[in-house]
Amino acid sequence: MIAVAVGSNIRPVQNILRGLRMLDVEAPLVACSPFWRTPPIGRPEQDPYVNGVVAVRTTLPPERLQGLLRRVEAACGRVRSEDRYAARTLDLDLVLYDDLVRAGPGLRLPDPDILARSFLAAGLLALAPGLVLPGGVRPEPPPPPGPVVPGLGMEAIRSRP
Repeated sequence: MIAVAVGSNIRPVQNILRGLRMLDVEAPLVACSPFWRTPPIGRPEQDPYVNGVVAVRTTLPPERLQGLLRRVEAACGRVRSEDRYAARTLDLDLVLYDDLVRAGPGLRLPDPDILARSFLAAGLLALAPGLVLPGGVRPEPPPPPGPVVPGLGMEAIRSRP
């Protein structure tokens, strides 16, 4: 499974739908986890995030897929800065690429936050209930990461405004 973590805390439903519709053109979405409202990490004064995970189908190698994710973010108004906890219109992170293991400075696969952030584990397990990560690790089902946000399923993504 090739999985992308998705998040936003600036007009989240609008930006997530826009970004995933753009992504779907070049890396078709196969499945979509629920999206949850989650508290911001590192910045409690910020608005809550909306987070989920999508599975995509692509022949792009991981680095090119990551480049595509950055272009979609930018098209949705994301400006990357030194502040890793800054509010964002859209955050797309490649978290799993089949059984590939990478530990480079710009891309770590599988993403080490999978076991630390409940929405990542919950999202991946919603897409693949028997998921075994590279190295044989089975994520434990976490408690629900937060309230489910309606209007962000495959039907909403595939319907054009």
